[in-house]
Amino acid sequence: MSGKTRDSAIKARIGMVNYINTAPIHEIWKEKIDNPDWQLVEAYPAALNQKLFNGSIDLGFVSSIEYAERSHLYKVISDLSISANGPVGSVFLFSQIPIEQLDKCTVLLSAESKTSSYLVKVILERFCGIAPLYQSEALASVQFDDYPAVMAIGDDALRIKHTGKFPYCLDLGERWQQETGLPFVFALCVVREDYLNDHLAQVKAIREALINCRDSGMNQLCKICEKVAPKIPMSINGCIAYLHAIEYDLDHRKIKALELFFTYLQELGMVGAKALPLRFFKP
Repeated sequence: MSGKTRDSAIKARIGMVNYINTAPIHEIWKEKIDNPDWQLVEAYPAALNQKLFNGSIDLGFVSSIEYAERSHLYKVISDLSISANGPVGSVFLFSQIPIEQLDKCTVLLSAESKTSSYLVKVILERFCGIAPLYQSEALASVQFDDYPAVMAIGDDALRIKHTGKFPYCLDLGERWQQETGLPFVFALCVVREDYLNDHLAQVKAIREALINCRDSGMNQLCKICEKVAPKIPMSINGCIAYLHAIEYDLDHRKIKALELFFTYLQELGMVGAKALPLRFFKP
């Protein structure tokens, strides 16, 4: 296996996005899963993408675009995702001018998510028929006033929306659903195929644990939101409404949505032909 040498006591390194949109899984995992063979690795999506690619994690939640770009290395773990069927509430394009007037304007893209960056391009170029310029940066290091439009995700997006700095705010999940009639899959649970081949039982057990955490977490949203809402900060009721809009399964409609998204990206020359068909690990 490529990548960093693992601690011999650790049999699986599992990537988890450290935003509150994973809280129904993440918080339950931290509370209930105590397996010395498993190491949880927390990071933002783009960092987890790189860790999975270089072998410093073995499986976990990564941007769906990471799978599209390197599908020959991975398999998608069935029935797990971070998705939205309509407004997601934390993936926004903020703009100082109407979205349709951004042609030739610079759009700042958060460096934390490749999937959302590519979704912005599909929405602006295919759905709106415009051709902006793009710049990718870590949002913590820039002045928003320098840009006519900014794409932000996760906790950053929630904070920017709360400030009211931008008069126009486009929810990317909502616009995708309006155009396609489908949900949007922002992140997948993906396993390196070389790891899967050597550790099938571990992957089966981890998948089952993640699904159990998901199901338990969705039944405890009030309790979870009391814990995580102050991190933004946002109200507990606002956090509950937000997490109700996130879905964590990977049903046939979400698979169809992934296939359509990857097809659009292929047509725009952003990913290669090997992104499709999707390759799954289904126990």
